[in-house]
Amino acid sequence: MLARIALPLLVRAFNGLEGGTLEARLPDGSVRRFGQGPTVRLDIRDERLFARIASHGAVGLGESYQAAEWASEDLVPLLELLFRNATVGRERHPRLTKIVQARPRANRRQGLLAARRNIAAHYDLGNDLFRLMLDETMTYSCAIFDDQDEPLADAQRRKLRRVCEKLELAPGDRVLEIGCGWGSFALVAAGEYGAHVTGLTLSAEQASFARERIAAAGLEGRISIVEEDYRAHRGSYDKLASIEMIEAIGEKQFTTYFRAIDRFLVPDGRACVQAILIPDERWPRYRKTPDWIERHVFPGCLIPSLAALTGAMAHSSRLTIAGAEEIGHHYAETLRRWRERFNAAHADVRALGYDERFVRTWDFYLAVCEAGFRTRWLRDSQLVLTR
Repeated sequence: MLARIALPLLVRAFNGLEGGTLEARLPDGSVRRFGQGPTVRLDIRDERLFARIASHGAVGLGESYQAAEWASEDLVPLLELLFRNATVGRERHPRLTKIVQARPRANRRQGLLAARRNIAAHYDLGNDLFRLMLDETMTYSCAIFDDQDEPLADAQRRKLRRVCEKLELAPGDRVLEIGCGWGSFALVAAGEYGAHVTGLTLSAEQASFARERIAAAGLEGRISIVEEDYRAHRGSYDKLASIEMIEAIGEKQFTTYFRAIDRFLVPDGRACVQAILIPDERWPRYRKTPDWIERHVFPGCLIPSLAALTGAMAHSSRLTIAGAEEIGHHYAETLRRWRERFNAAHADVRALGYDERFVRTWDFYLAVCEAGFRTRWLRDSQLVLTR
């Protein structure tokens, strides 16, 4: 019944599409077209899609894809079209928007145990899985490309070196990395710049793999990987790096995070924080409503806005932004490469024990992120912090 009610509402909403044509094939075989411009195709296999969208909005769209109720050969362009029309759609249908957004985000403070559970839920899926998707550097953050044909590994090394340069790394510098991943930054900072790096992670899988790489590179004397929450860590450092880690901690930890950075750094120290961001104007709405990625890929995830970060930093520390570079336009290509590699390795992913729903979940996750960066719905910045 909900599907029958929802279909006319969605037809009315889609009639206002701008910047492209949506060609939707319905379960009965009929085809409907909405909007004008380049065509993207949507193959609706189950009418439960309509009910999910009506009751859960964008979250329902993703959950319907996970359930194989729809498919598209033009998944990223389709999602780009929806992103570009999202703001107009909310203005055109305020009542429906209000209903869909009436599901508050829990937004609880992440304690030490909750943080460890949330990290394990994503990063401890297995090094073998991430190795299939990432390049040889095992870097799980935005690359910086010189040109679109450049190998992903080269673009990732350029990003890591840019962080080192912004930190003004020098031989002998003591560096703390909050959220060290599989060790790619530590290997560059220690191996190419002569720094002494302490990397913090909550993922046992990451820590084990990073230590193996460090030993293979002969850098055990310069790099230490510690399985510890940054809130519990103690020490004094000349420089600090944190690359796309802050998105995992939740809004209530922003002040704690910057207070910790202030505590770690020596008086003339520098930090470089690379963060995925949402535009400031969307922050008040976004922070209150859980999205599909938080529910199904990154538990506890909350992407900050720049104003939210600077406000938390000013409130809790002596830090200030000495420089900022927007690199989000490189993230779409980074994600395209990851999704291409992941989809080419479906047989290997299944051989690792992951089912069809997992494959569809990650396909949608990578596609929706790529579309988000292509439409500037999402941003990514490297922030240099000093006192």
